[in-house]
Parts: sequence; C-alpha cells; structure tokens
Amino acid sequence: MEDKLLIWVGILITYFALGILAVLVIDTFFDALPRLNLRFLTSYPSRIAENSGILPALVGSIWVGSLTALISFPLGVLTGVYMEEYAKKNFLTDILDINISNLAGVPSIIYGLLGLEIFVRFMGLGRSIIAGALTLSLLILPIIVISTREAIKTVPENIREASYALGATKWQTVFYQVLPAAMPGILTGFILAMSRALGESAPLITIGALTFIAFLPESIFDPFTVLPIQIFNWVSRPQKEFASNAAAGIVILLIVVFMLNFIAIYLRARYERFRW
Repeated sequence: MEDKLLIWVGILITYFALGILAVLVIDTFFDALPRLNLRFLTSYPSRIAENSGILPALVGSIWVGSLTALISFPLGVLTGVYMEEYAKKNFLTDILDINISNLAGVPSIIYGLLGLEIFVRFMGLGRSIIAGALTLSLLILPIIVISTREAIKTVPENIREASYALGATKWQTVFYQVLPAAMPGILTGFILAMSRALGESAPLITIGALTFIAFLPESIFDPFTVLPIQIFNWVSRPQKEFASNAAAGIVILLIVVFMLNFIAIYLRARYERFRW
C-alpha cells in the first residue's frame, strides 16, 4: 500500500513539474513572438531594443559548440574505451573511476576558473573561441567518458567472443563490433553533454567572454559571445523592451538544443537498425 502511494505521489509531482515547465515555455514563447523574425536573427546588438539582434551570439554559439564537439567527443570516447576495454583493474583505475564520477558533479564555475588559469593565462589564448571551447570540453568530458563506459558495458560478451573466434584482434573487435553496438548509448550521453555545454554561461563569463559584441568572429582566436551570455545581458537591462529580446533568445537557444537532440535521435536510430 505504501509503495503504491509513493508511486502515485511521484507521478503527481512529475506531472506538476511538467505542467509548470509547459506554462513557462508557453509564456516565454508569447513574450518572444514580437521579436521572432529574420531581422532579429541577422542584426547586431544595439542599445535600442527594437534594433537589437542576436547574430553575433548565434554565430559564437555555433563556433564554440562545434569546436567543443570536435574536441570532447573523440577524447571522451577514446578514454572510455581505454578504461573499459584495455586498462587493468587495479587501485589506480579505481581512483580514476572515483575522480571521473566526482568531476561530473563539479559546478561549472570551477571549470571556468580552471580554464581562465590554464587556457587564458598560462597558454596565452586570451578571451578567444578556442579558450571557451577547451573550457567547455573539460566540463563535459567526464559525462562523455561515463556514458561511453556504461554503453560499452551493455554490449554482450558473446559478441566479443564470436569476433575473437573468427580471428579478429583486440582493436578490430573493439572498433568493428563493440563501438558500433555501443554507439546509440554513447550518442545519447554526448548529446546530453552538449546540451549542457550550449546552455552554460558561468564558465565562459569567467574566462572573459564578451557580453556586448558588434562583430562576427573570423577565426578561433577572436573574442566571442554566446546565446546564454547575450540572454543574460538583456535580462539584466532595466528597460522592459529587452525582456522580449531575452525571451526570443531563449526560444532560439531551445530550437538549437532541440535540433541537436533530433540529430542525435536520428543517428541513434540509424545505429540501432544495424546494431546486431
């Protein structure tokens, strides 16, 4: 009886939270409607709310997100494969397991401070796109490593044994059998990590990303801004007109995240079709 009551309470709390989220999204969408047009997407920020646009922040998010994906995905997947398939189980790997799990829960501002010291100051990259991408890569690497390892664990052992029985080497088994079978789970973890990275502003503000930028970056060493920072800038303005700009920016950011999720779902379904 108590178990059923707890289940129903959990269901009610879930639906209540979803209802609140739906109300917030709908309210934001209606606030954003006056500014959701082509001019808003192709204009630069301005002190006048009606003339202000989101182009530099959108381009900056694409730059930073693309570089973050290119850096973090291969490093995270290769690390997960090594720790799960090649590393010997000993005291050192146990310590690494604990540290990786702990790093996944570290507040993002800590990664911002780390990126400020290592990439901005020590490596001399300054307040550039590459410094932001490297900082966000550090933020999401533990998530990718953990999801990769968990996905590899779901691959049945008889797949490996059948591959070895046919004469395949260790790396051939991992590359041609284990990784394709684990790829749906890996992609799921990766897209969740990228969704978090695209929504972060604290680590990028810490390393010195600009809050107002009236030009487009031309290389990975140029200054930049991103959508969350631009939204934060508009929300902090005292004029009411900027609230519509912030709402429109939130809607654009949601669309970008949904597009990434759609791509991940498509790739996951494609790999699931040829899984076994």
